[in-house]
Amino acid sequence: MPIRLAENRYGKSQVRLVTVARGTDRHELKDVTVDIRLTGDFEAAHRDGDNSRVYPTDSMKNSVYILARRHGIDAIEEFARRLARHLLERESAPSGIDVRVAERLWNRIPIGGGPHPHAFVAGAGERRTARVEASAAAERVEAGLEDLVVLKTTGSGFAGFPRDETTTLAETSDRILATAIDATWRYTAPVASYSATWQAVRGLLLETFAEHDSLSVQHTLWAMGERVLESVAEIAEISLRLPNRHHLRADLAPFGLDNPNLVFVATSEPYGVIEATLTRS
Repeated sequence: MPIRLAENRYGKSQVRLVTVARGTDRHELKDVTVDIRLTGDFEAAHRDGDNSRVYPTDSMKNSVYILARRHGIDAIEEFARRLARHLLERESAPSGIDVRVAERLWNRIPIGGGPHPHAFVAGAGERRTARVEASAAAERVEAGLEDLVVLKTTGSGFAGFPRDETTTLAETSDRILATAIDATWRYTAPVASYSATWQAVRGLLLETFAEHDSLSVQHTLWAMGERVLESVAEIAEISLRLPNRHHLRADLAPFGLDNPNLVFVATSEPYGVIEATLTRS
C-alpha cells in the first residue's frame, strides 16, 4: 500500500521577547510571545531524512530577535507581517506561514500623580493577540484580545428558557454578569494604525458590555460584535468567546436572613461558554 504525507507543519513555539525603546524621557516596553508554523513540501524530510528544504527552527527564533532589533515593535500585527514576509523570502521558502503573537500588557506605575517613565506593573491576565497567515499570493491579518475580565452588578437577566425535569435554575431579571472576553477579528485590508484600531475595538467591546441591557450572554455577545462591525469598516468578521463566570445568590434563609441580591457565591467551575462569529452579509 503506497503511503504519502497527508499534512504537515513545523515551526518554533513560545519565543519570548522583551524590547525596550529608550527615549530621552520615556521608555516603551513590549513583552511578546511568538509562535511560527511553516507549511510546504517537506515530504522528503519525513520520508528520506533530506533536510535541504527544512529551514531550522533556531533560525526562526533568531529572525524574531533580529527583526525586533532592526525595526523595533510597535503594533504586533505589523511585526507579525514583517516576520512572515522575512520568512517567505528565505531560499527554502515554504508555501505558507502562520505567525501568532501574544502581547502581555504592562501599565506604568503611578508616581506623584502621573505615570512613571520607566517603571511598570503587570496588568491582569489580559493579552493582545495578532495572527498573520501568509503565502506568496495572499495575506490574512487577524487581531484580538484574550482574558479581558469584566463584571457588572446589574443590567443582566436570564428568563424564558425551556424547563424540564432536569431544570433547577431560577429565572432572574437582575443578576451579576461576569466573563473573560476572548475576541478575534479579521481585517479586509491593512489599516492606518493597528494599535489605534485595537484600542478602539477594545473600547467598543467594553462600552457595549457595560451599557447593554442583557437578556442573556448570547444577547450581549451579539450586541458587542454588532457594535464593532458597525463602527469599524475595515473589519470583516469578529469571533467572540464569553465564558459565564457564575455568581450565585447565597441562600441565607437557614440563618433567618433575606438576600435581596447583596451576597453572592462566585464559582470557578463548571461554567457556561457562549461562542459565536458575526460577519457582514
